[in-house]
Amino acid sequence: MGKAKKNKRERTFFLITIVPLMLYLLLFVVPVFMGINYSLTNWDGLSGKYRYIGLGNYINIFTNKRTVKSLLFTGKYTILLVLIVMVLAMLLTLALTYLVSKKLRTFYRSVFFFPAVLSLVTVGLTWNQIFYRVLPAIGEILHSDLLSKNILGSPKTAIWGILLVNIWQGTSIPFIMLLAGIQNIPADIYEAAKIDGANPFQLFCKITVPYMLPVINVAFVMVLKSGITVFDYIQAMTEGGPIQSTESASVLIYQLAFSDSKAGLATAYAVILLIIIAIVSALQMKISSKFEVGQV
Repeated sequence: MGKAKKNKRERTFFLITIVPLMLYLLLFVVPVFMGINYSLTNWDGLSGKYRYIGLGNYINIFTNKRTVKSLLFTGKYTILLVLIVMVLAMLLTLALTYLVSKKLRTFYRSVFFFPAVLSLVTVGLTWNQIFYRVLPAIGEILHSDLLSKNILGSPKTAIWGILLVNIWQGTSIPFIMLLAGIQNIPADIYEAAKIDGANPFQLFCKITVPYMLPVINVAFVMVLKSGITVFDYIQAMTEGGPIQSTESASVLIYQLAFSDSKAGLATAYAVILLIIIAIVSALQMKISSKFEVGQV
C-alpha cells in the first residue's frame, strides 16, 4: 500500500512538472536552436527562403566597424552599470540595516523599490523630457552652463544620461535582494565575532560578504544581463544617437532585423550576446563560490 502511494505521488509530481518543462523547451530551448540555425544564413526576416553562409555573419560582426563599436559601447556600459549598481545597492543595504530605525525601514524599502514597478519605456521617455526641457530651463534660471546643455545631445555625455536613469531604476531590485540576504545572517555570529575583537570592517569582509555571496551572485547576473541587453532606455531616450554613440548591441540588433532586413546577422549578434552572458556569469559564480561560507 505504501509503495502504491509512493508511485502515485511520483506520477503526480511528474505530471505537475511536465507542463512547465514542455513550456521551457517550447519557448526557450527550441527558439535558441532556431536562432543558431538562422544565424548561419542570410535570412531577411520576412521570406521563407534563405541560404546558408556558414560563419559569415559572425565574421562580419567582428570586422564591421558599426558592430564592433556597439560591442565596445555595450561592454563599457555594462561594466559601469554593474559596478555602480552593485556598490550602491550594498551601501543602501548597509545604511538601511545599521543606520535607520526599524520603524522607518518599511517606508524606505517602499521608496527605494518604487522605481522598479515603473515601465522602462515610460521611465526613459519621462527622463528624456527632463533632460531635454526641465534641466535646461533650470540651468537658464540659475545661469549654469552645465545644466543648460542637454546631456543626451552630446556623444561624449549621452551614455552618462542613460546610465543615470538605468541606475536610478535598476538599483531597486538588487537592493531588495541584498537587504533580504543580510537579514538572514544569524545575529549570534556577529556577536561572537565582536567578542573576539573583530572591527566593523572585519565583520563586513569575513561574515557579511561570505554569507551574502549567493544573493550577490544572483543580483550580479541580473544586472549583468540588464546591461548587456539594454534596449528600452536607449530606444526611448536617444534611439542610439547622437551619431550612433549610444547604439548598444540590442539596439543594433533591432535595427539590423527590422530596418535593414538582416535578420540572419541580427540573430548571430544575439547568439554572441547569449554566449557572453553565459561565460561571464559562469566565471563569476565559479570564482565567488570559493569564498562562500562552507567552501574551502
